[in-house]
Amino acid sequence: MEQFSGRVAVVTGAASGIGRALAERFAVEGMKIVLADVEANPLKQAESEMRAAGHEVFAVRTDVSKARSVATLARKTLERYGAVHILCNNAGVVPPQRYAPVWEFTLEDWKWALDVNLWGVVHGIQSFLPLMLERGEEGHIVNTASVSGLISGSEAGVYGVTKHGVVRLTEAIYASLRERGEKIGVSVLCPGVVSTGIYNSERNRPGSRRSEGDKAPTAYHEIAKNLYRTAMTPQQVAEQVVGAIRDRQLYVITTRAFDGAIRERMESILERRNPEFPDLLALSKLDSCVT
Repeated sequence: MEQFSGRVAVVTGAASGIGRALAERFAVEGMKIVLADVEANPLKQAESEMRAAGHEVFAVRTDVSKARSVATLARKTLERYGAVHILCNNAGVVPPQRYAPVWEFTLEDWKWALDVNLWGVVHGIQSFLPLMLERGEEGHIVNTASVSGLISGSEAGVYGVTKHGVVRLTEAIYASLRERGEKIGVSVLCPGVVSTGIYNSERNRPGSRRSEGDKAPTAYHEIAKNLYRTAMTPQQVAEQVVGAIRDRQLYVITTRAFDGAIRERMESILERRNPEFPDLLALSKLDSCVT
């Protein structure tokens, strides 16, 4: 996809972090932007600030964990602009106690993370991709996963499961679109450590998905703050995404700090040997330093 100006981009999780940066970067290209987020007040603020900057923006409060909410987002987008050319399924959450053993997470942790991180992408694809295909125009879909979707180990078990799912889902979409010769490209965004507020995801956790011990420990917040203080910025990620869309690039991995861990996992599978998973927290610290 080469032409951005005058076209329409939909971004979920757009009120902050990578989503906000993507929306702003697309707006600079002259696109009309549909902002979607579950947080009402930050969403309104993002809409107001982007309009004040002279951009064409439309905000729709959306809970990506609910199919009906995403379907409403698609309907309102078509009513407003008549088309969708770029879809960024970007909304995501990290359950508390990210560095705890996977068996210590509750079923509510699992349900919440799967509902937003994986089902949110599924809902976006189901609601938007058929509409994009019907128009027959050039377009692109970006699904936000993580380097946690390419590597493995003891840390971030629940989060990693959801992101591995997003990677596999995106690969399937890519293969199907290519086999059919469609004009729509697809990318899976796999960021390393990025300076966002995702570690504070509990602020958006619905009451139906809460359980005892949900509050993340102080140590977890301290780890997150230290990592994100010198991390890559969302704006740097957005710049990579725009380049990937232009190049129809499937894998968008924002850093090389995790290449060794990715290679170790892949080679262990191919060589039928037990892996030596690295310390992902140590790699995260390295990533935050080099970016």
